[in-house]
Amino acid sequence: MKSSEFSSRIDGLDTLRSCAILLVLMFHYMVFVSGQASFGLLSEIGWIGVDLFFVLSGYLIANQIFSAMNKEAGFSLGKFYARRALRTLPNFYVVLAIYFLFPVEAGGKALTPLWKFLTFTQNFDLKPGTAFSHAWSLSIEEQFYVALPLLAVVCISVLKSYRLMWVVVIAAMGAAALTRLWMWQGIGDDTGAYYVHIYYSTWCRFDELLPGVALALLKNFHGDWWRKLTRHGQVSLICGSLLTAFAIYLFVVHHSVPGVGFNVWVTSLGYTLLSGGFALLCLSALSPTSYLSRWRIPGAASLALWSYALYLIHKPLMNMMKPLFIAREWDLNSLSAIAIMFSASAVAAFVMFKLVETPFMRLRERYLS
Repeated sequence: MKSSEFSSRIDGLDTLRSCAILLVLMFHYMVFVSGQASFGLLSEIGWIGVDLFFVLSGYLIANQIFSAMNKEAGFSLGKFYARRALRTLPNFYVVLAIYFLFPVEAGGKALTPLWKFLTFTQNFDLKPGTAFSHAWSLSIEEQFYVALPLLAVVCISVLKSYRLMWVVVIAAMGAAALTRLWMWQGIGDDTGAYYVHIYYSTWCRFDELLPGVALALLKNFHGDWWRKLTRHGQVSLICGSLLTAFAIYLFVVHHSVPGVGFNVWVTSLGYTLLSGGFALLCLSALSPTSYLSRWRIPGAASLALWSYALYLIHKPLMNMMKPLFIAREWDLNSLSAIAIMFSASAVAAFVMFKLVETPFMRLRERYLS
């Protein structure tokens, strides 16, 4: 890619994407490296970065599909799948190879069978702490990349009804909440079962991509409504921030009660509220009247650009570096250790972006633009 790769990016979405990857890094640093909340509350809630990625992906992918459907050339399923493969698979295969070549150093625990990674079904029946476990969210996104365009073609291209697409989106969100409610029964305070049957589950988590799909539907098929909403970007920013804060409060304070178990209402509706708040923040980021769309935070565009590589590579790299720090009796919770770990992860992500991701993106733009 050329320097123009930054020109088509949206500052507000880059800000959100950079926040998402930083949250994930802070959470994983606590869980897999320091064992302490090195960044305070941000460490404890850092898992929500994945939820923000889901909403962003939902909007960006759906917008690609719906905008193509509105053009004279139309939407091509084959081209879409080929473009997604060139975007997501090269980096994924590189990190997957690292895990299988250096299983002890990169993960230290048993790996899911290779065929599950290759078919992106690794998140089904996934046990917490398994090596390369953070690929669970990529599995859900890849499943989404397969399903959404098929649904869009049936509803919009074949049946000529974007209203039916709305019905599918709303019904699917309700179904996911009901599925979480159903799966909650019998889990009690069993954290392992919660992760296997709810947190990592496609059926319980795919709905967080759908608020982003709803935004894309508004933009591409309800132009008047979209223009009205984006004229009030500050309202979206305030409402999104409040709803997100409320959802975080529910998860932090009420989600898991020691000796009692996981709260049924937070389990079933908390993810819906969280993704709804993030969708409002995305709407604000797409609004020219919002501070979020106008803020240009130094480094955010680059961090957003490298975020996919950084998400994949940071955990195995930190696992490889951790024993070196321990051998030298280096405090893993110190500012210097954190700075070195994060900087090394950023450098590794940059190298992957340049040497792996960029060549395939050039191929994509050359042959599938």
